[in-house]
Amino acid sequence: MRLTAQEGERLLLHGDPVELGRQADAVRRRRFGDTVTFIIDRNINYTNVCENECRFCAFFRRKGQKDAYLLSEKEILQKVRETVEAGGTQVMIQGGLHPDLGLDYYERMLRSIRRAFPSITIHSFTATEIQYFARRAGLSIMDTLERLQDAGLASLPGGGAEILVDDVRRRVSPKKIMTEDWLHVMECAHSIGMKSTATMVIGLGETMSQRIEHMERIRRLQDKTGGFRAFITWTYQPGHTEMGGEKTSSWDYMKTLAMTRLYMDNIDHIQGSWVTQGERIGQLTLGFGADDLGSVMLEENVVRAAGTSHAMNVRKMTELIREAGRKPAQRDTRYHIIRRFD
Repeated sequence: MRLTAQEGERLLLHGDPVELGRQADAVRRRRFGDTVTFIIDRNINYTNVCENECRFCAFFRRKGQKDAYLLSEKEILQKVRETVEAGGTQVMIQGGLHPDLGLDYYERMLRSIRRAFPSITIHSFTATEIQYFARRAGLSIMDTLERLQDAGLASLPGGGAEILVDDVRRRVSPKKIMTEDWLHVMECAHSIGMKSTATMVIGLGETMSQRIEHMERIRRLQDKTGGFRAFITWTYQPGHTEMGGEKTSSWDYMKTLAMTRLYMDNIDHIQGSWVTQGERIGQLTLGFGADDLGSVMLEENVVRAAGTSHAMNVRKMTELIREAGRKPAQRDTRYHIIRRFD
């Protein structure tokens, strides 16, 4: 039986975390056995200039600030080249909402990457960026996505979702894309065969009811489109942000992660986050419903800007997975296994 929103809220508020973890792990085991996957990729943040100025973000800069930047095409291509040479199969290109860049800039970027590195998968641009590109170009979301897809965009990351409840969004990021807009971008992408991931950021002062509302919105859209490949929960990193505050506990994170596996019954992959939690908590997620540990990131800047930094490489990743009693495997963007480490 599918969990209802009321049941989900009750379990988040009053459920035993260890029991929730056990149930989530049983679901994971039925689906994936002992295999745990990861990908080798690179986050390329082409600019940190952003008009949204979100209160929870330590990465953005205003145009004209001393440390504001915009990467050149040459710099971006060099980062992609290094990714390919390191065995990477994907790049995730994301940035701020730069006031001087039009849709043609992104089309040129995508075409230059596809021309130089046809084997790399371009899993890039959040729904927030897509909406911004469309508005600046005077185009519909669908037309914008089709043009980017034609230029080489393969799939969308789930960033910018935070908590899909407008009361929360107005408080932490009033200039940013609202709930219905984020969902609309994803539905349009799915309708043209462009898959995506979905994310949730917890610890923004939201209630447990609002976390469940977020999951419910994603679950409903997945029922309709089937376009989400994975669900990823992150924790808010308060360092160097305007909003400040404290990090939520690892216990809260683990309990919520287990609930995502139980509640999101129509999304195959649940990703554990070593990026925000560190490698040992990341390892423990493999007993709380996660079947994937995300990326051996060759570069990451957004979480690092908030003062959180954890290093990872293939050797360390495979050891973490083995130590948890699982079998490590490298995957691609589509979650096809391309290498096993037996």
